[in-house]
Amino acid sequence: MRAEIIAVGTELLLGQIANTNAQFLSQKLADVGVGVYFHTVVGDNMERLLQVIRLAASRSDLVIFTGGLGPTQDDLTKESVAQHVGVGLETNLEAMKRIEDFFLQRGIVMTENNRKQALVLAGSHVFSNDFGMAPGMAIRHDSSTFVLLPGPPSELYPMVERHVMPYLIGLLPQKQVFHSHVLRFYGIGESALEERLLDLIEKQDNPTIAPYAKEFEVTLRITARASSAEEGEALILPVEKEIRDRVGQYVYGMGEDSSLHDVLVTELGQRGETIACAESCTGGTLASLITSVSGSSAVFGGGIVCYTNEVKHQVLGVPEEVLHTVGAISEETAKLLAENVREKLGTTYGVSVTGVAGPEPSEGKPVGLVYVGIAAEGKPTVVKELRLAGRRHAIVGRAAKFALFYALQMQKER
Repeated sequence: MRAEIIAVGTELLLGQIANTNAQFLSQKLADVGVGVYFHTVVGDNMERLLQVIRLAASRSDLVIFTGGLGPTQDDLTKESVAQHVGVGLETNLEAMKRIEDFFLQRGIVMTENNRKQALVLAGSHVFSNDFGMAPGMAIRHDSSTFVLLPGPPSELYPMVERHVMPYLIGLLPQKQVFHSHVLRFYGIGESALEERLLDLIEKQDNPTIAPYAKEFEVTLRITARASSAEEGEALILPVEKEIRDRVGQYVYGMGEDSSLHDVLVTELGQRGETIACAESCTGGTLASLITSVSGSSAVFGGGIVCYTNEVKHQVLGVPEEVLHTVGAISEETAKLLAENVREKLGTTYGVSVTGVAGPEPSEGKPVGLVYVGIAAEGKPTVVKELRLAGRRHAIVGRAAKFALFYALQMQKER
């Protein structure tokens, strides 16, 4: 099945919003073995919409539209598709009641143009909008299936997960299960990971191997096409074992929603251990990541943002001699910060981050030089030196995640 995604909205062409819907839909379609061949963005113009629709229908089996289902005059997706397939629009009573109830519950007078949101293509399959007003819909015409979805991601994502994907799976020529394992990596870049696995990626067939970078991390999806989940698992396991044999030291977790801070908090909780952090250049980012996880209060002893040398010395006990000789940005300072914050807050682990986030060098040391210290009860303190590239926010983000990764590594070694 050849798929095409058409995003409708002049605001996309003007760069006012990013086309994240296309990325999300491409990933969801890939999960079930549907290849996306084209992404198109078109403004709110009937003539240009019709041109795009005709082209898409000539080359794609599945055409998915996002946006243009709202109440205003420039919301033209339904009208354009209706004209192309030669059907009218009709009111969907369930959607109309949902819209009326929305305004009634909030005590707001509903303007007449909101009734437009309840219109659907006559004879179409309707997808309920559980988080908004305009329903989605699908209709078959000639050799193509057209799927129309709302633009706001808060409405589109759950609609796709709950209603659209089961519908699309039903369109596939034979009953298949697409079974996946998702491996999460840190400490290795996407290009380096791909190079280590290049022969596996080049000869992939079933299962497939797809690496992609996201938020300073690399994710690897292994997907098998099979007649059952059990058969898919049997296909994936030998491939996953080979990957782990080669680059397993960089794997920190599994699952699409897994994150370094989620995994660390879970592991600490299961072992009854705790952690504290002393942050200089990351300015509280590490503590923020940890405390964003539900249940972190049971494992997080606290954090100290020691941005100045005064705080490093007066609160965390780094000797002035160390700060004046080797400096705040040094292996020695990172070691002392990690050890002292652990002792001061009485935790199993202490993690420190000190470095130069930029944009200017500091202490005569280059932007991107970062030291991460990890102190653990009953073990020698470890300090890692990093040479990070990028702008200030990227260096801060990567440094905080390296600190989480190294804390996980030390935890596994205890």
